[in-house]
Amino acid sequence: MRLLALAVGRVLHPPQDIAMNSPHTLSARSLRARACTPLAVALALCSVLPAYADSVTDWNALASGPTVAPRFGGPQQQSRVMAIVSLSVHDALNSIQSRYNTYRPVASAPGNASPDAAVAAANRTALLAMLDALPPPPTPAEGTARANAVLAINAAYDAAIGPGAPDASEAAGIAAGESAADTLLALRYADNGSGGLTPTDGSGTPNLPAYSLPPSVGVHQPTPAPEFPAVTTPAFMGWAFVTPFAVTSAAQFHSPPGKIFKVNSAKYASEYNLVKSIGDARVRGALPNSPPSDIARFWAGGGLDWNGNVRIIAINRGLDRWQNARLFALVNMSLADAAITNIADKYQYNFWRPVTAIRWPDDGNPFTKSDATWRPFLQTPPYPDYPCASTTLTGAAAQTMRRFFKSDALTFTRTVNAPIAPLPAPLVDLPVKAITRSYPSLSTAEQEQAMARVYSGIHFTEGCLAGLKAGNKVADWVFGHQLQAK
Repeated sequence: MRLLALAVGRVLHPPQDIAMNSPHTLSARSLRARACTPLAVALALCSVLPAYADSVTDWNALASGPTVAPRFGGPQQQSRVMAIVSLSVHDALNSIQSRYNTYRPVASAPGNASPDAAVAAANRTALLAMLDALPPPPTPAEGTARANAVLAINAAYDAAIGPGAPDASEAAGIAAGESAADTLLALRYADNGSGGLTPTDGSGTPNLPAYSLPPSVGVHQPTPAPEFPAVTTPAFMGWAFVTPFAVTSAAQFHSPPGKIFKVNSAKYASEYNLVKSIGDARVRGALPNSPPSDIARFWAGGGLDWNGNVRIIAINRGLDRWQNARLFALVNMSLADAAITNIADKYQYNFWRPVTAIRWPDDGNPFTKSDATWRPFLQTPPYPDYPCASTTLTGAAAQTMRRFFKSDALTFTRTVNAPIAPLPAPLVDLPVKAITRSYPSLSTAEQEQAMARVYSGIHFTEGCLAGLKAGNKVADWVFGHQLQAK
């Protein structure tokens, strides 16, 4: 029995949601027949994103986009999901035409199998199974959001397969996609004995063990209120124990200790005073349209969507579906393993964030002056400072593309709608803003993203640069050991 057939019944939760059977026996057309309200259909159709280049990039846009990806949690969980989905697509296509080594052995599909049907089935099978394996929605709103994600996935699948029964080519492609996804799912899930799936790779307990280090100079702590004003509790400590996709362990590319760990040093004082001055919410709020303020908001407001950045870069480079599938599989494996590596380092060093450091009454360094009212421009993430998570992911994605395209000079321009930026009184919150940034190279984007976290007031510079280095190293390993051309 396929893993997905064990899983789907709990994706939608009655009475508000729609009861479903296995999507291997209940097609997306049947789902719409059961829940064909104008709102449901509109939500599903609006969630199917416009075409970028081919079925691989179109499905990548849906899987990594705002309707589906956030259902799985934070960046760490999303990176794992996208690795599983992208590898499923890659292996499905290579079961039809074997051009690259697959992640796991796959049976050969008939030569007439539809590649687009294989891509659709791999995405749908993997995504619905993983949605179903999530804990029950914590709120009714999240239950509705998951239901909309299912509708969007099924609507995209319907659009790919078309009306009526699949023809022989489509049926062979569907079988190839389902088989590849089931193989990937079996590596990380098991039948829980109740008709559902349970993760077996450590991802089911992201916040265990709980963080418990007492307050001390240099030690990470829950961010103090009133930051936004809620306290941010340290999270994701358990992500260090998730099974990597390619690297040998979370410690393989361990970052060396930072010089800023010596809190009484001149190096620490320099970085402390830099983030204190340029990452202050009062400074950034008084200069809302300055480049530093825009850079901070751009990267936090959507620029860190590296699947989207890859699509922009790849779209005009003449890649076919197999090449795109390999690119996204390599990028997302690198992102997932970089996230695991990063959390392992963060919770080994447990170095404090600027908001804790700057509000600390006396750290013993004569060149750091505390400020009990200081607040970062953007909200501090819920884990220690060193190394930076976002730059680790940026370094992984950028280095993968450098290796794939054999060039750093990959230009791209992106516009994001940065959300409202809350500011302390008497300043007025910054409204939603469309921000466009252009980059002549990947290294330019990397360096700007590193500074964005300092402008945001949420990182010391050294941790940002250490993250880039670690991400680059993970990507080099993944590229050198996975999905090689035959």
